[in-house]
Amino acid sequence: MRSRLATRSARLVLAAAVVTALAATTACGPEDPTENGAAASSSSPSAEGGGKGETPSGDSAPSEAGTSTNGSDSTGGAGDKGESSTGDKSGYGQSCGTNDLDFTVTWEAQPISHYLVTAKAKSGITCYLDVNTPSVSFGSAADGVASPVGQGGEDPIKLSGSSVAYAGINVKTTEGDGGKQFEHVIIATSEEDPNPAQIELPDAPTVDKPIVTNWSTKRDEVVPRIV
Repeated sequence: MRSRLATRSARLVLAAAVVTALAATTACGPEDPTENGAAASSSSPSAEGGGKGETPSGDSAPSEAGTSTNGSDSTGGAGDKGESSTGDKSGYGQSCGTNDLDFTVTWEAQPISHYLVTAKAKSGITCYLDVNTPSVSFGSAADGVASPVGQGGEDPIKLSGSSVAYAGINVKTTEGDGGKQFEHVIIATSEEDPNPAQIELPDAPTVDKPIVTNWSTKRDEVVPRIV
C-alpha cells in the first residue's frame, strides 16, 4: 500500500511540475511577440524617416515650380536688360550736362562783334538744355562772370545728332582800356554743373563786365546787346 501511495504521490508531484512548466511557458509566450512587436516599432521610424526623406524631395519639387513661377522676377531682370539695351541712346530724355556736349567758340564781327558759342551733343547722346542760359566766366574771379541779358531762348532745347544750340558772348561792355585779357572761356550748362568746360578762344580779348545771351537754335537771336 505504501509503495502505491509513494508512486502516486510522485506522479502528482511530476504532474504539478509539468503544469507549472506549462504555465511558465504560456506566460513567456506573449512576451516574445511583444518584444518582436517592439522591434518592429523601432524599425518603423526608419521607414517613416525614409518617408520623411521623400517629403522634402516632394517639397523641393513645388519649390522649383515656384522658382519657375517667379519667372516674373527673371522677366523683370530681362526688362532691366531691355532698358539697358536702349542704353545706346545714352542720355535720352535727360538734361544736358556740360560733359554731354561739344563746344566751339568763334569770333563774329557782324552785326556787332561778339563770340558765338555753338553746343552740340556728343555722339550717341540725346539730351535737353533745360537751363536756358549757359554759365559763362573768364578766370575764377567774380568780376569775370558773364551776366545774362535774357536775349533769345527756347526752353528746353533738344540736342541730338546734328542739331545745335547757340549763345552769344560780349566780353567787354565798358568804355576805356579797363579789363583783363583771357585766352580761355569757362562754359557750363548750369552754375551747379561739376564739370565745366574750358574752351580756347580764337584770340586773347580784353574782358570787362561780360554778358551772355540765352541758348537758341537761331543764330540771329544770340547777338548780345545791352538792353
